[in-house]
Amino acid sequence: MATTAELFEEPFVADEYIERLVWRTPGGGSRGGPEAFDPKRLLEEFVNHIQELQIMDERIQRKVEKLEQQCQREAKEFAKKVQGLQKSNQVAFQHFQELDEHISYVATKVCHLGDQLEGVNTPRQRAVEAQKLMKYFNEFLDGELKSDVFTNSEKIKEAADVIQKLHLIAQELPFDRFSEVKSKIASKYHDLECQLIQEFTSAQRRGEVSRMREVAAVLLHFKGYSHCIDDYIKQCQEGAYLRNDIFEDAAILCQRVNKQVGDIFSNPEAVLAKLIQSVFEIKLQSFVKDQLEECRKSDAEQYLKSLYDLYTRTTGLSSKLMEFNLGTDKQTFLSKLIKSIFISYLENYIEVEIGYLKSRSAMILQRYYDSKNHQKRSIGTGGIQDLKERIRQRTNLPLGPSIDTHGETFLSQEVVVNLLQETKQAFERCHRLSDPSDLPRNAFRIFTILVDFLCIEHIDYALETGLAGIPSSDSRNANLYFLDVVQQANTIFHLFDKQFNDHLMPLISSSPKLSECLQKKKEIIEQMEMKLDTGIDRTLNCMIGQMKHILAAEQKKTDFKPEDENNVLIQYTNACVKVRVYVRKQVEKIKNSMDGKNVDTVLMELGVRFHRLIYEHLQQYSYSCMGGMLAICDVAEYRKCAKDFKIPMVLHLFDTLHALCNLLVVAPDNLKQVCSGEQLANLDKNILHSFVQLRADYRSARLARHFS
Repeated sequence: MATTAELFEEPFVADEYIERLVWRTPGGGSRGGPEAFDPKRLLEEFVNHIQELQIMDERIQRKVEKLEQQCQREAKEFAKKVQGLQKSNQVAFQHFQELDEHISYVATKVCHLGDQLEGVNTPRQRAVEAQKLMKYFNEFLDGELKSDVFTNSEKIKEAADVIQKLHLIAQELPFDRFSEVKSKIASKYHDLECQLIQEFTSAQRRGEVSRMREVAAVLLHFKGYSHCIDDYIKQCQEGAYLRNDIFEDAAILCQRVNKQVGDIFSNPEAVLAKLIQSVFEIKLQSFVKDQLEECRKSDAEQYLKSLYDLYTRTTGLSSKLMEFNLGTDKQTFLSKLIKSIFISYLENYIEVEIGYLKSRSAMILQRYYDSKNHQKRSIGTGGIQDLKERIRQRTNLPLGPSIDTHGETFLSQEVVVNLLQETKQAFERCHRLSDPSDLPRNAFRIFTILVDFLCIEHIDYALETGLAGIPSSDSRNANLYFLDVVQQANTIFHLFDKQFNDHLMPLISSSPKLSECLQKKKEIIEQMEMKLDTGIDRTLNCMIGQMKHILAAEQKKTDFKPEDENNVLIQYTNACVKVRVYVRKQVEKIKNSMDGKNVDTVLMELGVRFHRLIYEHLQQYSYSCMGGMLAICDVAEYRKCAKDFKIPMVLHLFDTLHALCNLLVVAPDNLKQVCSGEQLANLDKNILHSFVQLRADYRSARLARHFS
């Protein structure tokens, strides 16, 4: 059995158990081992082992049954013990309740007895106290202070308590009978008060916080308690302003006092508030006045910058002080202190801002025009000017003499940036310094100045000058600078719109001034876009006029009807070459001058006019066979220019024109077939006929018969 027990290992696995039994049995190994495999012996061993296991199982089962019976007996005994303990616990709990009731009864009796004793003792103590005060009062009546309380300097605290009470009593006595003693008590009251304040000041210099707390507690009931606080605040500020930054010094001072004041005074928030009030009304107000008064009348720019900086730093200091306990409504308290410092400067701030912004903007513009040696023209206003403007918009006619601007646009990005920068700073100051109720109105006034000087005095003037500088459409070799004006005006509009959204909108977004600003912006932009449209339209007319001059000067009748049909050496005419160069240059200029859909709109308009010009130009000539081929080559070149436009409609027009030119060279027998082709089928028959009539052989009976 011992051998059997040894075969059991934890954790028990049946397969491993059989394996271990086989290896322990002689003859149970595999063939070829030290002993030959003996199945009979192995079977015998298994049978014996099974019997041993059965015996072991019976033994263990008996042991288990015995343990179960023992466990049941012990469980019953334990249950009896628990029941006994529960009964004992109930008895103990009842005893505890009885004891608690008895203790409560005794405590009630003791409290009642204490109240009775206190009722007896309090009058007795008051009587004793009154007797002492009468004794001290008699000493003042006799004029000789003998008590140790008054003669011993170490008992100043007790003396202060006595004299404070005597002073209150003396206030109730009639003056005619007790004037002398009242005077003596008042004198002693004042002397002790001064001694206590002096003692507090000395302790503050020595840094003895505990002594300061004791003296402050005694002085709390004296009239001179406020003088104690004033002396404390005054001494705290001695040597506190050693740096160049008074605001940082003030913040450090308040932070230091805030840590200390709670250990000294019973009302620390009131003391700290009084310190802050002293800092604002004395130190900061004096500093602000010194900084602003010297430049208030002489230098508006420096005055506004200093006012903004000082106000910002003061509000920053106020934000730091909000962390401290200053009472119930510290926000209102600090706001009133700031207002008391800056009220005289903020009342007329916006007038100073507007005056400075106007003068500064005018100076920036004037300095620019002076640098260009340009005397600004006055743009007329009133009925006549309005009439001219309407006529120009409807007829596109230049009214008045053309002005040679020598390529100058009179638009400067540097000027615009300077104006926007000045206005941005004005918006920032306005946001900080304006009363919330006045902020939208003040911001609108600043915006109006920006519109006046940037949009009207600078951009609108440049547009008017640019319009006046556009030559008539029949001018030769005209320089077209208006597209440069368009390019710069477009850039400026983006900058103007960005400032409107970034700096003006936050100031007026929740006020009625928003719609007013948006309307003003819309009107000024529409007005300028109208002038830009007029200028671009007239510029396009000039471009077409220039092309007309090139074609008129370079195109010869013999180009399309050469004397020697067999000796044509050119691929396209000289007029075509020059027009092509000119058109590509103008297309590139338009693309550089505009952005977005504006480019496509202008290029489409130019392309349509260019097509009309070439169409009408081709209608002026008669074409031989070789001349027609040359015309087709010219139109092919024009079509390449049209591809640069990247406008499908323009390219379609030139594709159609190219197909029409094929009518100049196609054999008479094929005319009807060509006219019914995809590109020409939808055209009016008169247009087709007009091109066929341009053929030199049109009058031949055969051609007329085929086309009829």
